[in-house]
Amino acid sequence: MVYDLIIIGGATSGLTAGIYAARKKLNAIIVTREVGGQTLLTETIENFPGFEKISGPELIARMETQVKKLKLPVIKTGISSLEKTADGQFVAKTDKGDEMKAKAIIVTTGKNPRRLDVPGEKEFENKGVVYCSTCDAPLFGGKTVAVAGGGNSGLNAAYDLLKYAVKIYVMEAGGRIIGDEVLQDKLKESGIVEFMTNVDIKEIAGRNFVDKVVYLDKKNGQTGELAVQGVFVNVGWVPATGFLKGVVDLNDYGEIIIDPANQTSTPGIFAAGDATNVKYKQCIIAAGEGAKAALAAYDYLKLKSQN
Repeated sequence: MVYDLIIIGGATSGLTAGIYAARKKLNAIIVTREVGGQTLLTETIENFPGFEKISGPELIARMETQVKKLKLPVIKTGISSLEKTADGQFVAKTDKGDEMKAKAIIVTTGKNPRRLDVPGEKEFENKGVVYCSTCDAPLFGGKTVAVAGGGNSGLNAAYDLLKYAVKIYVMEAGGRIIGDEVLQDKLKESGIVEFMTNVDIKEIAGRNFVDKVVYLDKKNGQTGELAVQGVFVNVGWVPATGFLKGVVDLNDYGEIIIDPANQTSTPGIFAAGDATNVKYKQCIIAAGEGAKAALAAYDYLKLKSQN
């Protein structure tokens, strides 16, 4: 079967693109390793119009329900490669080795967590080193933890931990905490969060589980240690675009370069959301970009059918 459209990725952008594609009666499919992506890691969203307050998982669940009502298929697998054939169609190869063909593609693969790349991080993964506060915060009840990263991701992780941990260190490599000030205020009011700036985590250590982090205080050049039982890594994200190298143009950050209509450098491949070079990375922007990409893909397919 040759689909009209394959949407690669099933988070906010991909689900929105799917809704629009289904409403345009395209023979479309969503292919994704998991439904939800980064949005699943957000405990509370307070800036998505129509919802004064909603959790990331609940927002995704509502979108997924809408996709199911439109009878749009969702296949749970990843895409390992993508190529354009001589006849202008596209072949996407899945992680399982299967091939899917389509006349157009929308890439909404988002980003993956960036790692610290320090000694002990890999050795203690899931033994105190974690990347998802929504998933793992309840496991740290009564414990002292470090959160690596002072952006919104790090502050959200600290906020998730407030109900469980007894002490939280938010460790930021830069000179200031850059996450939303409203969230900073909430953390300060808790009385259990300590902000540390100009510090680099150099090692995560322990026996069977994490029991300390070693850090460099860049203000005085001295090395220090914190006794912690957990490290939540939130130091940014890396675009999940490795399979697109040589297929579409990427910028220096690995983001997909798109035009105002979400078209990539390769005609017929569109992209939306955090995997692209769109400046701001927000749920509401990802949703809008997904809608734009689907409408642009529809116009592309309609024009192609007329030629």
